[in-house]
Amino acid sequence: MKDFTKTSGWQKFKNTFIKTAGKIAGNRLLLTLRDTFVLVAATTMIAGFAIMIQNVIVDPVNGLIFGKQGLQIGRLISGSWGAWEASGFCHVLKTIANLIALVSNGSLNIFSLLIAIVFAYEVSKHYFADKEEHMTDVLFAIGAFFICLPWNFKYAIAGTKKTVDILNYVDTQYFGTQGVFAAVLISGFAVWLYNFFLNKHFTIKLPDSVPPAVAQSFASLIPGTFTLGIFIILTGISTACTGKTMPVLFLSVLQAPAMAIAKTGAFAFVSQFTWSLLQWFGIHPTSIWGPIFGLTWTINDTQNMLGQAHHIYSTLFMNFSTIAAGTFSLSPVLAIMIASKRVGVRKITKVALLPAVFNISEPITFGLPIVLNPIYFIPFVLAQPIAFYIGLFFTKIGFIAPIVNNVPWTVPTLLSGLLYTGNIRGVIVQAIALVVTTLLYIPFVKIDNKLNAERIQEQEMDQALKEDGQ
Repeated sequence: MKDFTKTSGWQKFKNTFIKTAGKIAGNRLLLTLRDTFVLVAATTMIAGFAIMIQNVIVDPVNGLIFGKQGLQIGRLISGSWGAWEASGFCHVLKTIANLIALVSNGSLNIFSLLIAIVFAYEVSKHYFADKEEHMTDVLFAIGAFFICLPWNFKYAIAGTKKTVDILNYVDTQYFGTQGVFAAVLISGFAVWLYNFFLNKHFTIKLPDSVPPAVAQSFASLIPGTFTLGIFIILTGISTACTGKTMPVLFLSVLQAPAMAIAKTGAFAFVSQFTWSLLQWFGIHPTSIWGPIFGLTWTINDTQNMLGQAHHIYSTLFMNFSTIAAGTFSLSPVLAIMIASKRVGVRKITKVALLPAVFNISEPITFGLPIVLNPIYFIPFVLAQPIAFYIGLFFTKIGFIAPIVNNVPWTVPTLLSGLLYTGNIRGVIVQAIALVVTTLLYIPFVKIDNKLNAERIQEQEMDQALKEDGQ
């Protein structure tokens, strides 16, 4: 007789994997980074939505409504493209598009500054939770960040090889994507330093009669002075030894190599394969990949939206080709609706269909379930990488351009393809990915039918008896 007291090799692997991944996902630093990028994502999503409206709808030359790639209503109104571009209505649309683009100045162009602020607050909240006031930490972290920024730099004149020395003005490119690593390292270290000195009681104590706000301000004087003083020293050392301020140094030594790795096919494959693997084990992949993407592919997103680059690998592209294409949600639901003979399973799809249309996968992944279900392990883990590489193929051959529009991932499949790309080709790519991943699931739905053949027969007999009774 089989000894059920012994844990199988698969069970041991599953338990070890879940335990290890759970520890990684629960790491306090990763949680802090994840929460930071989630909060800052609100502003970038607003900017991305505005830029999508600008590029897809309002743009009079290349937009989906008036432009050459879409319905071409501009030419229909004016009779020719030349007349349309010279018309007053076209100029009004260009003005509106330029005004919409200003939202980038309050979000994407200050991405690193927002990261520095929010990360300082999250570090204070996660590591020094017993404090009553966290904003003081943020103030000194931002002060340290500005101390470290380059205030004297060479500015390259566009269209020429000439440079101009700029003195006593901050290099604002480090407010954007160039300063992400510097924002994280400097603000986090500043919060730690400030609290280190504060906990050593290097403070000025005032009588109890002094209002709390005033007492708090004086209590922070010495720790804050020490903290900012250390960053002045570090900036001096960095400039003297390397000729670069710390943000410039971090960009060349840390951020540039990380971005180079994130542009590789190996990074893309590992991220897509493990994303669905973690999901199958019931571990939300954003808890691990969210911070990593925040320091890599999210930077690519921002540069794409600003028109600074045309990165293929980005979280926008991942969302377009996989999550918004229904690989986690709509594909398994459609496959079950097509091929499943199990009454109970088909009832689950009736509940899961509407959420799946909006790319919400939990009703099917936990309701069927797919999570930890060995029957659906292969299609669930492979569907996302397959869809990702379908999108990558069509991007590589020039059928679609790199994704620059930020569309909420809950926008229904196919419609999101139109909005992500601004043309019908995005719909075609998502449709192909949806069909392929649905077909991938169908053989495994049939396997499920065979494994539950007796139950299906019983359900069919029950149904027949009910019909006879009627």
